[in-house]
Amino acid sequence: MLKAQLAKAAGSNYEILCLGSHCDDIEIGCGGTILHLLAEHSNATVFWVVLSSTEARAEEAQRSAAAFLEKAGCKEVMIKTFKDGFLPYQGAAVKSFFEELKQMISPDVIFTHYRHDLHQDHRLACELTWNTWRDHLILEYEIPKYDGDFGTPNCFVELGESLCRDKVRSIVNSFASQREKHWFSEDIFLAVLRLRGMECHSATGYAEAFYSRKLVLGT
Repeated sequence: MLKAQLAKAAGSNYEILCLGSHCDDIEIGCGGTILHLLAEHSNATVFWVVLSSTEARAEEAQRSAAAFLEKAGCKEVMIKTFKDGFLPYQGAAVKSFFEELKQMISPDVIFTHYRHDLHQDHRLACELTWNTWRDHLILEYEIPKYDGDFGTPNCFVELGESLCRDKVRSIVNSFASQREKHWFSEDIFLAVLRLRGMECHSATGYAEAFYSRKLVLGT
């Protein structure tokens, strides 16, 4: 399996953009990778953007983002209030917001939703990510859900077991409003990490998986 470095050389300025439709999406989809990157780049700048939230969920999201971004050199957390489940019908407003973001950051890597995700909000977020940032490294993450829409990822980030357990524990502790949902549980989140670790033959047994449509390898 071909391996490439996601992070820059130590000491380099590193900018990360994390996009999520809902308050726990970023943590579930790429939270482990963010923790891993920030351990390598303590001076990294992270823009953490959630598109849809209620007031109660925004409080959870702020606390969770603070925990995940504790080691970031600079961070900006933006919690928007577009209506959950209606993002495609508010497309013009969401697109305008993405254009505002584009003027604020030119990231080294962007994390967004998987383009074949069956949740309509997730698909729109992915479409607008590619429409807005056309010359950037974009990695699409996955979210376990009732729809059963997992695909075949082509990019993996190996993660230590301890980091994975910290990630999952933080998600479950942060988002009390979601605990009654049948898919929101430690064993499911850990199972995804373990399965993807098996698929990439991770030395630790754990990994997060992504979909990379375009990737240029340096020589």
